[in-house]
Amino acid sequence: MTTILDGKGLASKITGELKEKVSTLSKKPKLAVILVGNNPASQIYVKNKSIKAQNIGFESLVINLPEESSEENILEHIYVLNEDDNVNAILVQLPLSPHINKQRILEAIDPIKDVDGFTSYNFGRLALGYKPYALPCTPKGIIRLLEEYNIPLEGKNVLIIGRSNIVGKPLFFMLQQKNATVTLAHSKTKDIKSQAKQADIIISAIGKPKYLSADFIKKDAIIIDVGISRTQDGISGDVDFEKVKYIASYITPVPGGVGPMTIAMLMENTFELYQYQRALIPE
Repeated sequence: MTTILDGKGLASKITGELKEKVSTLSKKPKLAVILVGNNPASQIYVKNKSIKAQNIGFESLVINLPEESSEENILEHIYVLNEDDNVNAILVQLPLSPHINKQRILEAIDPIKDVDGFTSYNFGRLALGYKPYALPCTPKGIIRLLEEYNIPLEGKNVLIIGRSNIVGKPLFFMLQQKNATVTLAHSKTKDIKSQAKQADIIISAIGKPKYLSADFIKKDAIIIDVGISRTQDGISGDVDFEKVKYIASYITPVPGGVGPMTIAMLMENTFELYQYQRALIPE
């Protein structure tokens, strides 16, 4: 019997616990988001993050900048937020316009306020096996979801499809630290299907609707679907859910799987960064 991994339910539990903790604080954590341009999807994501933060009890600040904003203009806003002791977490909504050097922008964020864990400081600590100030939200949410269902990672063969800096690469290091044997596949990998057939756990993060079909999966494999695409038939993940669910032992739905966990981890990271910063204040 296949078990559906309920990311929505777990995310609600996590944010509920955060709300209780925040309710006891005299000074509330504050999340600042920089949104550049008018990308409709980005606007929806930022709105949802801001609403979730406010529902938990955080303070929320959204800085909307024009599409044509220069790197220098974006950097000036980041520098101000870095110096603002009332701001605990900074997020720059991606993607950015092609004329903007994304990494230069992300590197400007103070690592102790880097809520996405994207700066080279935090990513480097993760890669070296040290604790960063914040772990990237989607990989952190995937690990938390697997742990919630008592799915062991030690000794498991895990295939990650997709090597982005947001999901694939950080997840590779996080799973290794859980003593899994990890393969990171990408667009140049030959014969992904044969590798998938050997995997105990498959995590797909490429944004290709129903790419992962039933003939990729060995019986009782665990399937984590990170992809989300809008198609003529509605929202679809990377996995052909209706067919794969009869073969897998555990599977995430789209929507309702990894997505809610990503936002929950963003909120948890905001709270943890707040705690780090408060600990630095002299008594």
